[in-house]
This record gives sequence, C-alpha cells and structure tokens, in this order.
Amino acid sequence: MTRNGKMFQRSTQEIYRAITSAYYRGAVGALLVYDVTRSVTFENIERWLKELRDHTDPNIVVMLIGNKSDLQHLSAVSTEDAKAFAERESLYFMETSALEATNVENAFKEVLSQIHHIVSKKAVETGNESASSIPSKGQTINIKDDSSAPKKSGCCSS
Repeated sequence: MTRNGKMFQRSTQEIYRAITSAYYRGAVGALLVYDVTRSVTFENIERWLKELRDHTDPNIVVMLIGNKSDLQHLSAVSTEDAKAFAERESLYFMETSALEATNVENAFKEVLSQIHHIVSKKAVETGNESASSIPSKGQTINIKDDSSAPKKSGCCSS
C-alpha cells in the first residue's frame, strides 16, 4: 500500500492499539469473568486486567466474577485463590452461575452502585452535584428491586 508515493504500512500492533483505545474510551465499569472449572480462564485475568488498566481511567470499577458456581464439584479455581487475587488487585469479587441465575443480577447491581458512588463523589468534589445523578450520556438505569415483576427461571429464558 502506498501513500503519497511512499510505502505506508501499519503494524498489526498499531492497529490493535487504535481499536482498543477506542473500545475502552469512556468505560466506567468492567466485569472480568472467568470459568471456575477452567484454570486457564483465570490465568488470563491478569492479562485482561493489565489491558483494562492500560486503556481506561484509573477510577474504573472492576469486578472479578467466577462463573459456573453451580459446578463447584468440577472447580479448578478455588474461591480463596480468586478472592486473594481480587484483594491484591483491589477488585470487587463475586461468584455467579449464569445457568441458575445466581448472583448475576447482584453483580451488575454492585458494579452500578459503585459507579454511581464514584460519579457522585466526583460531582461533589467539583461542586457540580446535579451531575451526580446520571452520567452526561446514556439512559437512566433503575436498579431497585421490583418484586412485582415476573421472575425468570434462568439467565437466558424467554
């Protein structure tokens, strides 16, 4: 490929960096999910965490989630190891089961609650309390418990 008569090449790494920077821009929260039955997924968390920290605001809320807690008998990653990692890296931690819908909603609620806390704190510190109710773009998300809503039996049921 030429540009202005000169050879123009972009390395794959340059392209990747441009894409990831755009992908992470403006992120205020992240869920790092691993499969408790596959240790390789937990081993990759450190790499994903580094990537997050390299491309996002230092105040991003990050939760480590061990999924498939319904398969504890097949567990390859202990809860204690995951908790220790989360503590060491200052992450929130929770185990979930998407199959049984255990703690899935709680994980999202906790991350949203922590994001709201940080946004509110920043708004108070800057003297702009009206900005603390919702971020400047997006839609209001109601996370209060609505016990009148019909209950779903799993994460993916219709």
